[in-house]
Amino acid sequence: MSHPGILLPALVAHRGYSAAAPENTLAAVRAAFDAGATWVELDVQLLGDATPVIWHDQSVRRCSDGRGELSKLSLQSAKALDVGGWFCDRFAGEKMATLDEMLALLDELGMGVNLEIKVNKGRDANALVDAALPPLMERIPAERRIVSSFDAQALRRCRALAGPDRLALGVLFGATPARWQTLCEEVQAFSVHPDWTRLKRARAEAMVEAGYKVLCYTPNDPSAFEPRWAWGVSSAITDQPETFKRFLDQR
Repeated sequence: MSHPGILLPALVAHRGYSAAAPENTLAAVRAAFDAGATWVELDVQLLGDATPVIWHDQSVRRCSDGRGELSKLSLQSAKALDVGGWFCDRFAGEKMATLDEMLALLDELGMGVNLEIKVNKGRDANALVDAALPPLMERIPAERRIVSSFDAQALRRCRALAGPDRLALGVLFGATPARWQTLCEEVQAFSVHPDWTRLKRARAEAMVEAGYKVLCYTPNDPSAFEPRWAWGVSSAITDQPETFKRFLDQR
């Protein structure tokens, strides 16, 4: 399996350090860096004007002082939102990050990124990939990036734009289907990203045996997660990188 020379850390900070700062923001990535994380996982979507931004939900209600669908916002209206105050007063005034702003910060900090192509209901997977992938590949070296998605078409589009030697792809699963390997082979995946609570040992070992890295989301209790390391899991994508790091350092 040809792929970039990625050295995965044991811990990837989920949506930045999202237990310590508002998720998917520049502040959350800085917090992850300050806590010693070397990689972050982030979500990318398009605004209504086709600007790629770092955001998870279909709407802005949960993580901002606004309401409505992300797909209805222009960059100007998105930038008018406070996306930090909901988390705590210290982050009031934090602005939604564009992909370009986030890539500049990751580049400056020398961090790796697992960028999830977040294709919410009714959105165009190809348009999102076409907008997000070129700047990612331009700004972040191949050994410091993985692009993942639950959406098969997004993964196919990524692979059509870049070969496995230039772009590592990760296939996201909730409950891993019996035919999990079919899609992985089709898109020449580098890694599999299962829900840690639904992953069984035999399946994890089969993934490793087939040559895939296994990155589990989103464990936040390092002692509950502990047995998975022996299954061959490479990384935990966690909201609690400091808690995990302390636990692993004491092993």
